Amino acid sequence: MSNLFIVESPAKAKTIEKYLGKKFKVMASMGHIRDLPKSDFGIDVEHDFAPKYISIRGKSELIRTLKKEAQKADTVYLATDPDREGEAISWHLSTLLDLEPGKGKRVVFNEITKGALKNAVANPTDINMNLVDAQQARRVLDRIVGYKLSPFLWRKVKKGLSAGRVQSVATAMIVDREEEIRAFVPKEYWNLTAVFSSETDTIEAKFHGTAKRAKEIRNEEEATKLFNEIQNSQFSVTDVKHAEKKKSPAPPFTTSTLQQEASRRYNFQAKRTMKAAQELYEGVNIKGIGLVGLITYMRTDSLRISDEAAAAAKEYIVTNYGAEYYPPSRRYFKTKKSAQDAHEAIRPTNIAISPEQAKLTCTPDQYRVYKLIYDRFLASQMAEAVYDTLAVEIGDGKYVFKATCQSVKFKGFTAAYKETEDKEKNHRRLYRVEQGDTMRINTLEKEQNFTQPPARYTEASLIKALEENEIGRPSTFVPIITTILAREYVERDGKVLKPTVLGEVTTKLMKEHFASIVDYDFTAHLEKELDKVEEGSAQWQTLVSDYYTGFMEMLDVAEKNLVERVKVPEEVTEEICPNCGKNLVIKSGRYGKFLACPGYPECRFTKTIIIDTQVPCPKCGGMILKKRSKAGKTYYGCEHNPSCDFMTWDEPLTKKCEKCGSPLFKRTGRNRGTYCSNPDCGKQEKNNE
Repeated sequence: MSNLFIVESPAKAKTIEKYLGKKFKVMASMGHIRDLPKSDFGIDVEHDFAPKYISIRGKSELIRTLKKEAQKADTVYLATDPDREGEAISWHLSTLLDLEPGKGKRVVFNEITKGALKNAVANPTDINMNLVDAQQARRVLDRIVGYKLSPFLWRKVKKGLSAGRVQSVATAMIVDREEEIRAFVPKEYWNLTAVFSSETDTIEAKFHGTAKRAKEIRNEEEATKLFNEIQNSQFSVTDVKHAEKKKSPAPPFTTSTLQQEASRRYNFQAKRTMKAAQELYEGVNIKGIGLVGLITYMRTDSLRISDEAAAAAKEYIVTNYGAEYYPPSRRYFKTKKSAQDAHEAIRPTNIAISPEQAKLTCTPDQYRVYKLIYDRFLASQMAEAVYDTLAVEIGDGKYVFKATCQSVKFKGFTAAYKETEDKEKNHRRLYRVEQGDTMRINTLEKEQNFTQPPARYTEASLIKALEENEIGRPSTFVPIITTILAREYVERDGKVLKPTVLGEVTTKLMKEHFASIVDYDFTAHLEKELDKVEEGSAQWQTLVSDYYTGFMEMLDVAEKNLVERVKVPEEVTEEICPNCGKNLVIKSGRYGKFLACPGYPECRFTKTIIIDTQVPCPKCGGMILKKRSKAGKTYYGCEHNPSCDFMTWDEPLTKKCEKCGSPLFKRTGRNRGTYCSNPDCGKQEKNNE
């Protein structure tokens, strides 16, 4: 008896082959094998929006091979990913391979382990057409918007533009935030900070107000008046409050929270995080074990944990930390209503494989992501952390200063995992003061501050906002960000995302003529309608038909109302063209942005955009500049080129070597880490954490 087992990726196929044995031939479909045509609308509007699928170009040979193997096999197991996209791929495979009823079987597993695979093969199911229909609905909706709206943008804004249903909302969110920042009016306020001393301790405390209520110091005049009044006052401890604070662990990771934490902790872009997570899921060679899938499926918004995984975690915690580190009863985390609960949260498949063991053969990125997932899951099953807290009030009868501190009474889950938001409170010990203690002022400082505008989105905060607004799904966060960057509606500025002029102009046009497409609530409502299709309580053709009717009406009105072409303002710089004296403008080309003269075609002057890193050249002492090669790759070279030939692909750091004071450089890739630019120093530091 022969069996054909089809998965999506070759890496996954290799891991699964190890578990299933010789009776199974495991092959990969390499993702989707059929899709809508690129050169045609591909949707029959007159016949219930029927999609016209074709085989993806370049996959003919693979399809022929799969057909040949399917004909030889007694049973074909369709084992694509356990989500909408995976279900759709299985359906396309079943259709293309002409699988007879009973021969093709759908198998679903949340982790690539021997037990999970054996269980999946023993309990095959039929293809879930509700899942397939939900995927088809999303694909058709996106095609309608992209195919119909893009030509409109070419005619009205700029040739080559394209629009996306969800991507347009994400761009609008970034544009809206930019407008909030511009409209923000800073408000002045002042802080007074005093350092007090008693016979037993020293305390830094913040001005709170009067004994009866909090007081805001609004300007320098108020601050100076209080400063002069307070510095000669007699202070004592007026109140001391001891308390115990308990903190519960965060739940295990979902796709979005993993992306957010990897961004905060390691500065990883979401795409980089998901690449490492995909590799961990599909299988990694572990010393002494071999090829093994280290984590469960990484595209999920569920917080559910299997009973087996929870039991294994309990045993590990009690054995390695002690019984007191396990809570009185097992922890459960409430999954939000809109979540797709088909999968578990992201967790290690085998708690016995520690991050330290995995580190021996994992890449640095794989190790970092695995350690995050492992530690967070373990901590999620542990006891609360307990802190002793102390709040101290210091007053002179009229004014009050306040200080707080805390110390760890019981580490609990923090013995395994500390969140990036966790900050040590003032002291690692509690202040040694008692009510009534006399306090003298050592120093008193006044400081001017201004309220700050809302921060620009980072990848992490944008993903969080998309999830909170129920826009997109775990599988779409990375494509959304990748697309809006590629289309140059948004650009990176360090860690933050900011809209380009093109993004702002396009969003303004969309808001005026296609309001529902960039409306947060409407997009979230559409996601819920797709969920209904998945649940089987709505027909996908009806959903698409309703959307299509409203969209085409908007498009017709926009065509009539928007007569003139919308001009995209050029970004003017302060640099002057050496040929004609005009201010150079920023243009976009095949390999990124560059400076050009606005007098084209009469003046054809162009110039590469160069960024000063503020790091001295180790060869001549000039400044190192960040540059871009003709192929679009970033490199670093000396400002005195060609007289100085210093060049490197490694990033120069403003931090200097502690050993010799020379500039440090950061190397990427397998040998990731920092090194000193001074060859006589030789200081190097590997960074696998």
